[in-house]
Amino acid sequence: MAVKLRLTRMGRKKRPFYRIVAIDSRKRRDGAYLDKIGHYDPLTRPATLVIDHDVALKWLNEGATPSDTVKNLFRRDGVMLRWDMSKRDYDQAKIEEAVKAHRARREEQALTKESPEPVKQQAKVKPEPKAEEPKEEAKPKAKAEDAEPKEEAKAEAKAEEPKAEEKAEKKAEASTAAEADKADEAAEAKEAAPAEEPTAKDDSKKE
Repeated sequence: MAVKLRLTRMGRKKRPFYRIVAIDSRKRRDGAYLDKIGHYDPLTRPATLVIDHDVALKWLNEGATPSDTVKNLFRRDGVMLRWDMSKRDYDQAKIEEAVKAHRARREEQALTKESPEPVKQQAKVKPEPKAEEPKEEAKPKAKAEDAEPKEEAKAEAKAEEPKAEEKAEKKAEASTAAEADKADEAAEAKEAAPAEEPTAKDDSKKE
């Protein structure tokens, strides 16, 4: 039969306390147990922990395996220290001294953890008023400065538009005049060509 050392719940609703028992590992948590080792009440300040070291050592020597929670409670109360020193054949007087020193150290640690630290009152520093007005004035100025170059660029673009139209008209007039000159030259050349041919025929007849 595998024996386990674990907690079994006792007490009423929302006010639990626990017994540390040796129980068959196949049974449920709150089932019938083989032996009572101690009890643990986490709701008190500091927490109440009572363990019978002789009974706990008896079950540990018989091979019972404690649960993680029970093992932590055994360490807190010095059961694991006592068991380890007894296996190493220490004198009983040295074991008792070591366990007492261990318990005193644990109690001091528990008290320091539970005692609230004094809260230092810090002097309240009034926040300085932010200089928001200069920023607000600077923003409209910056916007006005940005708007001026944009308006100038638009005016220049409008002034350049008629100039470009005038240049395009002049180019169109020049191209039409050149085409008219070419057409006149071609017409004159055609009229001159038939007048020259009869003169050539008359010269051949005279010969």
